[in-house]
Amino acid sequence: MQYFLELINSIVKDPQASQTIFVIITATAAFAFVMSLGFLLSAFSDPARKRLTAITQDKNAAATASVGDDFFKHIMGTAASALLPSNNQDKSHIQKQLIIAGFRSNNAVTNFYAYKTILAVGLPLAVLMLSRFSVGISTQNVIVATLLAFSAGVMLPNYVLKKLVDKRQRKLRAAFPDALDLLVVCVESGLGLTSAIARVAQELDITHPELAADLALINKEIMVGVPRSQAFKNLSERTGLNEIRGLATLLDQSLRFGTSVADALRTYAEEFRDKRMQAAEEQAAKISTKLIFPLTAFIWPSFFVIAVGPAILQVLEAFK
Repeated sequence: MQYFLELINSIVKDPQASQTIFVIITATAAFAFVMSLGFLLSAFSDPARKRLTAITQDKNAAATASVGDDFFKHIMGTAASALLPSNNQDKSHIQKQLIIAGFRSNNAVTNFYAYKTILAVGLPLAVLMLSRFSVGISTQNVIVATLLAFSAGVMLPNYVLKKLVDKRQRKLRAAFPDALDLLVVCVESGLGLTSAIARVAQELDITHPELAADLALINKEIMVGVPRSQAFKNLSERTGLNEIRGLATLLDQSLRFGTSVADALRTYAEEFRDKRMQAAEEQAAKISTKLIFPLTAFIWPSFFVIAVGPAILQVLEAFK
């Protein structure tokens, strides 16, 4: 408390105003704490909320849920409300990114914004606590570090989510050629499309579990009554890859117009091999351009020092 009062006094430069600001902040924090505690107690004791939760939740989950799980969910929901966007478009975008990254629970969006809120509040508090034990740090540096910590807490979850999305999409993109070849073999051998997808998912379960899980989910959706075209569309949305989106569109058109699925898959596999070869050639052509930067930054200065350095030393020695 004394450190916080000294921090306010160093900013305001007026003892009376500093005490007033300190009292206002303390009273606001105490009021917020009491109100939060009251909301938590009322949420756990409200019978209507308990009844609605019991109706909407799954029966097995409601039977095995514990008080600690309910408390954790409520805490996460309360924390997420601080940064949860009111715009449905932003919320749906984050939800889509979480689905592509593999987080497909009902509380994924709430947990994401809850972690963002915890980091946005916890990191500045950690900086303030560490600055109290540090010697020789000015008030301005503490304020700048606190603002940087808050910015990092807000942006870090989005950065981590983007990296997780890229990582999972790389795995799916690497597994897609094998799945496509196996699908062509299964369809040409006489299996139906649904059975071929199930067999491919079974074969890829060990080597490529991410794509195998998404393919197995197609059969589950079809078994519960989802149209086959909609199941393929859901697959493209879960992965976010243009290659799988093109395959889903191709299968949908083949089933709609009655064309041969085997011929369509064989043609798409050949086109995909050509695209993959073109992508590899494109990456190989970019290597010479990308090598300019390490050559300029590392190799050329070393060569300049070795080749021209002795001559410069001799010139300096002559003029000396």
